[in-house]
Amino acid sequence: MTTTPRQDPLAFLDDEVAALRERHLYRALRVMTSAQGPIVSIDDQRLISLSSNDYLGLTHHPRLREAALEAVRQFGVGAGAVRTIAGTMAMHEALEAELAEFKGTPAVLTFQSGFTANTGVIPTITGETDLIVSDSLNHASIIDGMRLSKAPRKIYPHADVAALTATLEEAVELGRDGTGEPYRLILVVTDGVFSMDGDIAPLPGIVEAAESAGAAVLVDDAHASGVLGRDGRGSVDHFGLHGRVAIQVGTLSKAVGAMGGYVAGSMALREILTQRARPFLFSTSHPPAVVAACREALKVMQEEPELHERLWSNTRRFKAELGRLGFDIGRSETPITPVMMGDPETAMRFSDRLMGEGVFAQPVVFPTVALDQARIRTIVTAAHTTEQLDTALEAFATVGRELGVVSG
Repeated sequence: MTTTPRQDPLAFLDDEVAALRERHLYRALRVMTSAQGPIVSIDDQRLISLSSNDYLGLTHHPRLREAALEAVRQFGVGAGAVRTIAGTMAMHEALEAELAEFKGTPAVLTFQSGFTANTGVIPTITGETDLIVSDSLNHASIIDGMRLSKAPRKIYPHADVAALTATLEEAVELGRDGTGEPYRLILVVTDGVFSMDGDIAPLPGIVEAAESAGAAVLVDDAHASGVLGRDGRGSVDHFGLHGRVAIQVGTLSKAVGAMGGYVAGSMALREILTQRARPFLFSTSHPPAVVAACREALKVMQEEPELHERLWSNTRRFKAELGRLGFDIGRSETPITPVMMGDPETAMRFSDRLMGEGVFAQPVVFPTVALDQARIRTIVTAAHTTEQLDTALEAFATVGRELGVVSG
């Protein structure tokens, strides 16, 4: 009996990968063999890193290291269960209480990541009788959170308060499906700091527009946590809007230096999330070392303000010098500084040449950004020295002239 050769049903993936390579959109994983920090080892090279989200340099802070080690000694390496069964330890609730105090909200619930925080909270609190209104450049986790919700959604042009206001006025006037019946909830969602462009959301205008329409505001402060506001409390604190933003989503994976995310808001919000948010219900809770490191990070952020000051000093200097060299850094207002390249091929070549000059700065291409908006995304941190930043700037100048990105 003859048998037909078995065909691979996933063979089309080879073609898709080949197409990505041909269009200069394929991103190889860079493998580090060192600890995270301003200097990293990749492919047997020691490189100045401008690609880390470790804004305050806390991933290797001695106080966080010791807190994590002590937690492992006392409680082991894992939590062993989801929070709703046997995975809620006293330290989990202590972290949430400390985060609530830090953020100036009644309550906080932690998640496994900032991504799961958004995909947990948005579909939990919205449904068919609600409306979500979202900035066009919001993070992928917000987009996926909206996709998981049954609520209809409207997108307003990036940071355009006038367009948002018009969208909200129309929603109030026409109601659900144009019937005049009011939405149960209109939720306005925005990043606090936009992760690819580094600009800050016009939050005061967004809040005023939402209040006029009786809408609630959700701010994703992943890149504002530890960066904006007093001791890094975020964009709500930065603008003095406490009590006027219903939901703040934050991360523990960037400036805090560890791993995780959280949702800050009312006690009722926390309670409904513990009952219905699927990422919370079906994922094992944070291991003790992570919880202990996060708790210690909150103390360090408040007790060592020089970290925040150095972050901003390095940021201002690096931006000014990139501008002086003639690079287009877009509309950035934060340590996220895109160096605009335009086409993906140039961005890829630029990044590869920077590595040859001793600098690790990753390209960002489609689909993360538009096809013609490829860039080198840089982030300076509090851990960078002046000498390291000077060396990086020299590399940018050399490669920029070589590839014709800047003149002279």
